Amino acid sequence: MRRRTTKNGKAPMLKVIPIGGLNEIGKNMTLLEFDNQILIIDCGMSFPEDEMYGIDIVIPDFTYLIENREKIVGMIITHGHEDHIGAIPYLLRHVKIPVYGTRLTLGLVGNKLKEHQVVGDLRTIEAGDKIKLGCFNIETIRTTHSIADAICLAIDTPAGMIFHSGDFKIDYTPVDGEPIDFSKLAELGKKGVTLMLCDSTNAVRQGFTASEKVVGETIENIFRTAKTRIIIATFSSNVHRVQKIIENAVKMGRKVAISGRSMENVVALAIELGYLNIPEGTLVDLKMTRNIPDDKLVIITTGSQGEPMSALSRIASGEHRSVKLKKGDMVILSSTPVPGNEKTVSNVVNKLFEKGAEVIYSDIADIHVSGHACQEELKLLHSLIKPKFFMPVHGEYRHLIQHARLAESLGMSRDNIFVLENGDILSVNKRKASLSETHVEADAILVDGLGVGDVGNIVLRDRKLLSESGLIIVVAAIEKESQTVVSGPDVISRGFVYVRENEHLMDEARRVAEEALERCQKKKIKDWNNMKSQVRDSLGSYIYGATKRSPIILPIFLEV
Repeated sequence: MRRRTTKNGKAPMLKVIPIGGLNEIGKNMTLLEFDNQILIIDCGMSFPEDEMYGIDIVIPDFTYLIENREKIVGMIITHGHEDHIGAIPYLLRHVKIPVYGTRLTLGLVGNKLKEHQVVGDLRTIEAGDKIKLGCFNIETIRTTHSIADAICLAIDTPAGMIFHSGDFKIDYTPVDGEPIDFSKLAELGKKGVTLMLCDSTNAVRQGFTASEKVVGETIENIFRTAKTRIIIATFSSNVHRVQKIIENAVKMGRKVAISGRSMENVVALAIELGYLNIPEGTLVDLKMTRNIPDDKLVIITTGSQGEPMSALSRIASGEHRSVKLKKGDMVILSSTPVPGNEKTVSNVVNKLFEKGAEVIYSDIADIHVSGHACQEELKLLHSLIKPKFFMPVHGEYRHLIQHARLAESLGMSRDNIFVLENGDILSVNKRKASLSETHVEADAILVDGLGVGDVGNIVLRDRKLLSESGLIIVVAAIEKESQTVVSGPDVISRGFVYVRENEHLMDEARRVAEEALERCQKKKIKDWNNMKSQVRDSLGSYIYGATKRSPIILPIFLEV
């Protein structure tokens, strides 16, 4: 077959554009663009950082996709975790495109679309399927991860073969008995892969990631020795973990109740799709558990990351409607804290201990294994795929750099390894790859309630100041014609000081504001914005001098 060329005789280039997922854990989204056709891989969200006050979630910037919506041939999802599917409803409000994924993945996507009242064109595929979207010929390959139905992608393009690992680990003994398809990966490596994009989450960890089977054995040992009620928290998406918990509960003659909305939704979906096998009579309604002896009950719940409103947090705080913690209850956190969540998880653990529970967590037992490949597994994948060019994805900067070094240690030339940032453009074909000087917009878009992108740096700065130093409101009534103050100024404080114990400070603040307005009157300043600035500056200087604090000062003038 003759190699395709452009009019000037050059081989055409494929653009690889990460919109999210680089230098961060979350909001994974990558675009492949060739000949005015765009393929989207994943569309995830991430959780807000501590300084993002009041923000619910963070999603990728869809500006480039909305501007080029007519070029999009479709989206394919590697698996059903929130950091890969969470932003789909927000994108589908702007563009109508087919979304391809495996059964469980699309089941979870479907639930999200219903919640957001968004209609989607969802098309089910299976591992091993081959689909054609525009000029992209995609083969899906079975892989193993901490959620069922995960796939990696071999994408044949006119510019070369692209391999996307998705999230993966190499588990030789997975719970569902479906190991990663090594023969297909080896076959792919023989054919020749131009560019590999590979999961870097555990690139800093040596050795191998343990099998999910290890967790099953630990849970079985705990269940055998437990004489009290068991409350076990895990990720709702980890269907294999839930299956192991249920199997062990049945072995020990225990009933199982589900707590937490996301856990209830995923369990119902997994039962409907056949991913969970639960003997009849095992599941009981959480509200009916009072009649079941403690040594005959297991409660599976959400909240393994210490989320403030999760079921486990409410149980720990004594605020859960149906589950009241008893002294001696065994509580198992079957997870490890996601980076940044360590403090919230330890707070929940402490509260559980205070209530008299026996708590088992990752520090003291093997009750969780990662879903991501460690260094030896990454080396194995690199050796099988043997790509010409390599781009680490899915990780913070330290993960990407470590993965790049790992590839170099295996013999890959440093010139063929590309560590990108969100919005960068990598142009690649079978002969060469280069980083473009142009970028696409790839900012983090903040979602607060129903507002998408309406909270920016200025609003966040104000929220930070409010949280740190509080608010002072100065209210005055001003006569329209003469510009004289007829009432006030009154000074109102919120989150700054306790007024009753600081009456002198508040009286002085009122006097400073009054003097500032008098000066404006003498200078015959009639511009209200100027007057507000004068009051704000004078009061700000006085308050900082008296307290070494800088609250937000909000002058409000009423025209009479």
